[in-house]
Amino acid sequence: MTAELVRGQNHPLPRTRLEIRVSAGKPIMAGATLADEQGRVTSAEWVAHPGSPQLPGLEVSRQAAADHRLAVDLEALPQGVHRVNVLLALPLGSGGPASFAALAAPFVAVTGLDGAEVASYTVTGLDTESAVVALELYRRQGVWKVRAVGQGYAGGLADMLADQGVAQARELARTIENAVASGSARSVAAPPSPTTQSGGRAVRTGQAGARPENLPPTTPALPSPGQLPGSRTGGSLTSDGGGPVDYAHPRRPTTAPPPPPPTASAAGPGQPAPPVAGDANGWSMEERLYNQTWGMFEDLARTVAAYRSAVDFAESRMEQELDRALAVPRSRIGAAGTRAREQARSKRDQLLSQAQAALDRDLAQLMAESQVVEVALPPAFARWDNPVWHGYRVPMEIPMAVRVGDLHLPERPELRIPMLVRLPLERGLWIDSGRTTSDPGALVDPAQLRIRAMDTAVALAVRLLAVYPAGEFAVHVIDPAGSAAGPLAPLVRSGALDEPPAPGAPGVAAVLARLTQRVDLVQMAVRGGAADSLPADLDTGEQLLIVNDFPHGFDDRALTQLRYLADEGPSVGVHLLLVADREEATEYGPLLDPLWRALLRITPTPDDHLADPWVGHAWTYEPLLAPSGSQVLQQVLGEVGKARRYWLR
Repeated sequence: MTAELVRGQNHPLPRTRLEIRVSAGKPIMAGATLADEQGRVTSAEWVAHPGSPQLPGLEVSRQAAADHRLAVDLEALPQGVHRVNVLLALPLGSGGPASFAALAAPFVAVTGLDGAEVASYTVTGLDTESAVVALELYRRQGVWKVRAVGQGYAGGLADMLADQGVAQARELARTIENAVASGSARSVAAPPSPTTQSGGRAVRTGQAGARPENLPPTTPALPSPGQLPGSRTGGSLTSDGGGPVDYAHPRRPTTAPPPPPPTASAAGPGQPAPPVAGDANGWSMEERLYNQTWGMFEDLARTVAAYRSAVDFAESRMEQELDRALAVPRSRIGAAGTRAREQARSKRDQLLSQAQAALDRDLAQLMAESQVVEVALPPAFARWDNPVWHGYRVPMEIPMAVRVGDLHLPERPELRIPMLVRLPLERGLWIDSGRTTSDPGALVDPAQLRIRAMDTAVALAVRLLAVYPAGEFAVHVIDPAGSAAGPLAPLVRSGALDEPPAPGAPGVAAVLARLTQRVDLVQMAVRGGAADSLPADLDTGEQLLIVNDFPHGFDDRALTQLRYLADEGPSVGVHLLLVADREEATEYGPLLDPLWRALLRITPTPDDHLADPWVGHAWTYEPLLAPSGSQVLQQVLGEVGKARRYWLR
């Protein structure tokens, strides 16, 4: 039976191998410290955090996330450890909340490896604190217990570590914050709730059941001049009363409808129902497919996490049983020793077999669901080889999201999860044209990698042009050395660009000056409620700036302008797509580090560098490129060009 703790209350722990699950609704850092009998952390090496996630008997998440799973093996802790403190802290400099007062109360649960909950605690009463000790696992007279602590620190992580006796606490806090910032740069952000406005919950009726989605809504799209009130992003830059802009769809329901009714199952008793495309919550089929795709993503992440945890448990249990059985020297040889080894390995193999069977069952269900969903996806969510593109027409409304690639795990590489990014883009993209690490045999030639990176950038630009209505998305290109003429040729020939790619330092300066001026003007108009004062020729549609071979051709002023666009541009519809080799930009030192962290890194070849927001697996990302010999990009650009010419008349 689960014990629901209040602050200061304790509860005995019936087992020594545990999971600590944290749910906060928004990304936070979760870590832990090991302390002696007096509660002192004797060394920075006794602190587990995203930059150093593993200690003997303890493993924490490698990044900030809304949900965490911390693994604890109390028997494997170093000698002298009597306490394990579970720490929660808000990421600094991420644009998120500055204190826990802006979050729902974090929920922390201690569970067994089978998921059975032992004790839980909701950390209430937090105000200005940005760091908190949530739980304490402590040993008293040889018995381990858990205590609800809830001690917050307005001074943040540094004050909390100093209070536990950590030497050089502020330096360690900065190290942890840098590790969290680095992790956020590779993280795939969790989707916002489709029912955020009403405070509802997104419900997926597939195998995962209900899950909270208490994440902030996406940045609203900047409306185009003359938009009709009934359009999806209808409204003006200021409301009629001069107050804040209301970007809500005037006819959109404020609560999500219930999921579609279950269909008659052809499966036998005890068998899962056949998967159905759109079997998730949402007010449209597009939203249901979006939520279903993210549900599959989370299901796969948690299914593989459970399998890997079971494998680790089986191996650890075998080692412990062997250590106990062979502790006596005379039992290490002869029939007794052989029998002990065989029994330990037999139990290990049995546990592994059970874990593999559960994994195969869940993966088979997800594979069947993926096959059903993939063929039903709209163009914005579909791969280039999906037949839906053969009937493509320029849309009248902006979709919820766009697909930028596929993700998969090594346990089942053929099970591909669409990587969907919400629109309008809240974060720029960086296509790394340097050598990848996960597949050293793929495209190792630097020149080929650069071409492949630019092909990926063009494919993404074409996809963004294709999913926006005519006139509501424009692409600008900076190609200082003119090295991307080949990959850019389809965009140039189709008329999708307002002007040719800008060459040289003068071209870099001209394009950046024009876009930074646009950001300044729109920001002032929005803040001052003076939309009518915007120049008549200002394009208020979304803008994408593609920069090839960055930072070639960029001086200090241009670098400052580019960082300004990365930070301020997305809120007013200006987005970055950099094609760059991070190694070649090291001559600028740490100056560009904030820029890299502000962008989502993707690669032109398969690479396992992205992490999910739930358990932090390393996912292999694969870019979306048109099949070899396919004319799909040219056909789509032809439709976009015709619609654009008609719109400009």
